[in-house]
Amino acid sequence: MVQSTASFTSESLAALKQRYAEAGQGHVFKGFDELDDKTAGEFFGQLSGIEVERVTGFFKNATAAHGQEGGDKIEPLEAGSFASALDSAQADERAQWRAEGMRLIGANKVAVILLAGGQGSRLGSSEPKGCYDIGLPSQSSLFAIQAHRIRRLQQLSGNTATIPWLVMTSGPTSAATQATFAQADYFGLREEDVFFFNQGVLPCFDFDGHILLEQAGRVAVAPNGNGGVYEALRVSGALDWLRERGVEHVHSYCVDNCLVRVADPEFVGYAALRGAECGALVVPKKAWDEPVGVICLRNSRYGVVEYSEISSEMAQLTRDGSGELAYNAGNICNHYYTLDFLQHRVPELEAKFEHHVAKKKIKHVDVESGDLVIPTKPNGIKLERFVFDVFPHVERMAVLEVARNDQFSPLKNAPGSGVDCPETARRDLLAQCVRFAEAAGATIQGAESEPAFEISPLVSYGGEGLESLRGKTLVGDQFITDIESVQTV
Repeated sequence: MVQSTASFTSESLAALKQRYAEAGQGHVFKGFDELDDKTAGEFFGQLSGIEVERVTGFFKNATAAHGQEGGDKIEPLEAGSFASALDSAQADERAQWRAEGMRLIGANKVAVILLAGGQGSRLGSSEPKGCYDIGLPSQSSLFAIQAHRIRRLQQLSGNTATIPWLVMTSGPTSAATQATFAQADYFGLREEDVFFFNQGVLPCFDFDGHILLEQAGRVAVAPNGNGGVYEALRVSGALDWLRERGVEHVHSYCVDNCLVRVADPEFVGYAALRGAECGALVVPKKAWDEPVGVICLRNSRYGVVEYSEISSEMAQLTRDGSGELAYNAGNICNHYYTLDFLQHRVPELEAKFEHHVAKKKIKHVDVESGDLVIPTKPNGIKLERFVFDVFPHVERMAVLEVARNDQFSPLKNAPGSGVDCPETARRDLLAQCVRFAEAAGATIQGAESEPAFEISPLVSYGGEGLESLRGKTLVGDQFITDIESVQTV
């Protein structure tokens, strides 16, 4: 919610004060006259850049709607409404999807959006989460793994393809992310094929809807959620950049999934052949009570229902005759779009997107006393949009179920927590490498004891290119960077 900044004059300051007063936010100017010139100028610039009428409206609408979802009609996806890569009967179709995806990649029609605004705070790191090393033999960061998968796909296309990579950062991660890419020489990609853009922010509010100040002369702000990607793509010029390059299809994913198949040709091909304008990958839930959002139907439209929104009875419902959970399409924030949809349809829809209420502990300055308030319990509200807020407005949706152990291992929690943490991510990626080699006909020494067996994404994207390993017994603890120099027993 940013607009161009007016010049700092007594007239423009008076006009700005009036706007904020009319929006019920005049309190932010208390103590303004006591600020030094530099701070006052910066504060004026920040306040001028906030569309105060709109963000105040966002707060009112979001808080009015908060907790009212109970009237929605929620239904599971119909059994035949989506395809499953887990169904062996669809092997031929999967080959067709992959072939179509590779054709589009080879024609330079596919780009990738990486949602990378998060820091590694929960992991004990102040760096961007994409810089995190999950403990692989290669010591590769998440950024490096994903970049190397892009490079491998470009190679598989005959080195004729370029897959543009759009990286969404946030205020705290932007400079560090760009520095990391530069220091790594863009992980072997061309600098001109990487486009950085920033996630937007929104002011933080108290429970009564008043904008909070983090310090005298500074509004407290927070990222506007991963759903802010749509506006950020547009205002940054990223969509125009893709259009100029001839891109037509876009794959989007979150940085914290070490198993993500970047620019996934099977998923892209599947969605493209179905004529979809938007698509989503899903994985089966581990159990009925797994705390994960589920793609389903809300009021007969596609949507995501958070685990807290459905009862235990609903969560345990099964499909007739199969025993499979009815609400089983676990959302993994892995999406497909056409560029036409992002550039032409989404701008018309954004006004319909909801803002969601997140009650948080927000450190701020009391404008009356000037005291710093450090809360011990939630005292304010951050507003955010989710990337899946677009789903109810999609006319042609493509949902594809995939194997969790092949495509989803999130990094959410601190080391040692045992769930969605560095150790589980490492385990899942190395186990996948073992499966790739075994599927090619190799035997891995000590496979049952989870060896540190890693195959570089530059050698194999999804298990291809390993045919020469057939019949060989491979040393368990090794990092394969060249198929010709594999260590055998």
